[in-house]
Amino acid sequence: MIADLATGPVFTDEYWVDPYATLSRLREIAPVREVDLPDGGSTWLVTRYDDVRAAFTDPRLAKDPRALLPEAQRPAEPLIPGPTGHMLLLNDPPVHTRLRKLVVQAFTVRRVAALRPRIEQIATSLLDALPPDEPVDLVAGYAVPLPMAVICELLGVPPVDREAFAQWSNTMIDNSPHEAKEQASASLAAYLAELVEAARADPDDALLSALVAASDDGDRLTDTEIVAMGMILLIAGHETTANLVTNSVFALLRDPDLRTRAVAGRTAGEPLAPLVEEFLRWGSPVSNAPARFAAADVELGGVVIPAGATVTLSLAAANRDPARFDAPDLYDADRDTSGHLAFGHGIHFCLGASLARLEGEVALGTLLDRYPDLEPAVALSDVVHRHSVLIHALASLPVRLRP
Repeated sequence: MIADLATGPVFTDEYWVDPYATLSRLREIAPVREVDLPDGGSTWLVTRYDDVRAAFTDPRLAKDPRALLPEAQRPAEPLIPGPTGHMLLLNDPPVHTRLRKLVVQAFTVRRVAALRPRIEQIATSLLDALPPDEPVDLVAGYAVPLPMAVICELLGVPPVDREAFAQWSNTMIDNSPHEAKEQASASLAAYLAELVEAARADPDDALLSALVAASDDGDRLTDTEIVAMGMILLIAGHETTANLVTNSVFALLRDPDLRTRAVAGRTAGEPLAPLVEEFLRWGSPVSNAPARFAAADVELGGVVIPAGATVTLSLAAANRDPARFDAPDLYDADRDTSGHLAFGHGIHFCLGASLARLEGEVALGTLLDRYPDLEPAVALSDVVHRHSVLIHALASLPVRLRP
């Protein structure tokens, strides 16, 4: 198996179930190597912490594929059609600098912090709707609808449309056919464009109205740029938190001692933030950062990645690198988690990190307070994992909610 990973396939059935075993072996024998992607093409996968962190701030690794073209041949508009090409995470300075400066005016720490009471209400109402002592899917019944409700309320999306939002997001994240991804992206963009138009005509307290109003010396976001921001907030905003909650509960179910300690901490009034932060490092809800493009030859870990190549930085591998974290495969809420890369690093550090942390704390805290003895409703070995290069997530998590 070790020899196979030096040249063979990485994204196999074994990877979907437990990416960490595969990534650990890669870190040792081929920390920077070209791998085939499930949907075709290839990428250079980087797995050591120091290399991943350095790559995040290397300007030669661009987010915008236009950087691969000679400067005189670069079009004014993004190569990726529609609003998607205007997303923050697909642009480099100076475009990225301008977009982020405007967006942070609307997506403030104060706005996020003010959401706590509402997030607590949503968490409580979702648990109220789940029957105790009967098998329920914690993914569909709690982990996904909670952040979905939060982000939809932020954007001003009516409850009746949220199921469609979730379907579009899942299609765009999972290893779906290219045509299906394009259709989901187009449907989401068209829907958000209608919301932006409504926000311009009749402003309210929702985030889209704040994005419409944001300005800097007369500069404002275009409707296309606001739609792009809404798209990334929806996808990243609910996927990250849903995976954080689900993977954390899955870990608690697999380790009774860890669950006992977490419940005891809640009873004693201990803050949940350290627990969540270690889950972020240990469980890396986003396994691999979205692709980068080598605008020039880039040497990482003694390997030269050729200009024109696609590069993928493995957050999951970096966060479990023993060169950075002692005994990294062990969950330890007392460890110093500073420097973990669950939300990236550098100018593309996740804009919604504070919201994901808050939602994770509330979701896990509310669940543990109410159902400290929850238990799996199926053998944990039978739990189905989603097939996605980008995220590590469960398709479902059947549990019984024991008070």
